[in-house]
Amino acid sequence: MKIQLSKIKNPTTPFKSPLGDLGVIAILLFLLSACTPKAVETLPSVIEIVGNDSIYTEKLEQFCRYHNIEVSVYQWKNHAVLYGVFSDLGETQKQLTTAFPDVGIKLYETPFYVFDRRNCDDKMTAKNWSHTIMTANLVADETMQAEYMNYHATQAEKFPEVANGFCNANFQQLLVFRNGRQLMLIISIPEGESLDELNPKTTENNPRVDEWNEIMAKYQTGIEGTEEGESWVVFK
Repeated sequence: MKIQLSKIKNPTTPFKSPLGDLGVIAILLFLLSACTPKAVETLPSVIEIVGNDSIYTEKLEQFCRYHNIEVSVYQWKNHAVLYGVFSDLGETQKQLTTAFPDVGIKLYETPFYVFDRRNCDDKMTAKNWSHTIMTANLVADETMQAEYMNYHATQAEKFPEVANGFCNANFQQLLVFRNGRQLMLIISIPEGESLDELNPKTTENNPRVDEWNEIMAKYQTGIEGTEEGESWVVFK
């Protein structure tokens, strides 16, 4: 709002707010907080390294120590992943390409699906987490791929029971990334807990989660190297 001084009878007279000085300060602080951008939460990313033969996690761990990259290293057959918060994902990719010129490198920068404890009545989070990382492919049909993405985009509205199940199982965070057809799923639970023990609680008295899982199964298939009928594989 623009105030014209010509419409104030005596602009040299100090203005006295009916709220008092403290009231004016409170309003100013509120306006400043409303105009200040909120800090953007930094989520982890995934870098996948695919070799012709077995990937040696010891060499990747040495690489991370040398470049002061504080992430975790996981492996499945000739696939390895670096998981964590990267200060510069592109730069890390360049360093990996230089250090391991004979491997393929895929980036999973931003998850398209995020669950965390803010979805739960109990919003408390554990101090330390352990992570389970899994991968699968989407089926080749692009129409079905679009359907899969739409299911996740509308899950909160149409299948809220899924997030409720994650809350009941004490999942701390669940992220799903995509690069082409390939998916990366990361389930984070309190350190010391077992995913095998927690996961059944997602469907306990919650048949809609069973329905969701059945629907999702038709969109998922295994990556190269999986057994027939196998979809999700777990990195160790």
